[in-house]
Amino acid sequence: MSIFFKSKNRIIYFNSNEQNSAYELGLALSVCIKKHAFYDKNIVFLCIGSDRATGDCLGPIIGYKLSKYINHPNFHIYGTLEHPVHAKNLKDTVTMINQKHENAFIIAIDASLGKSDHIGYITLGEGPLKPGAGVDKDLPEVGDLFITGIVNFSGMFDHMLLQTTRLNVVMSMADQICIAIRYCITNLKSHLLNEVY
Repeated sequence: MSIFFKSKNRIIYFNSNEQNSAYELGLALSVCIKKHAFYDKNIVFLCIGSDRATGDCLGPIIGYKLSKYINHPNFHIYGTLEHPVHAKNLKDTVTMINQKHENAFIIAIDASLGKSDHIGYITLGEGPLKPGAGVDKDLPEVGDLFITGIVNFSGMFDHMLLQTTRLNVVMSMADQICIAIRYCITNLKSHLLNEVY
């Protein structure tokens, strides 16, 4: 569960129930990456969350899906259903990423809590994500960009809300985010080829 830092950079909201949301998210993500990342930079998708709570499994589901079809030397995925990145191993994982992929551009992906009328919305923002803030965990901020899916409303007993979040909401957003990332990567691959030649 995450909340995002308020900064001068805007956060864009996408309604995952709208027909073109995946395309619009993918396009916006491409623009953000091109703005900040060089053509030879490693891009890391850091999918945060646990597979033990429905409301917190958005990241690992996305990581699982992405790992099935991303096969490019510049793109890397951490955090899957088999090997989730969560509160207990986040710090070590980020340290390992920084050692293994020097100067990597990290896109942090996580579930979040929000207003009840924002459930099902996906956010894209520049800057770091503060994982665990939605459930009062003190974890290091991570990422150069972030994508979150608002899986439930924020209120009392946030830990309980994670257990009672509808899997359909999580899966629907995971599908939209994965489609968007695939579109983005296709867009970036052609951009990479144009930079090289």
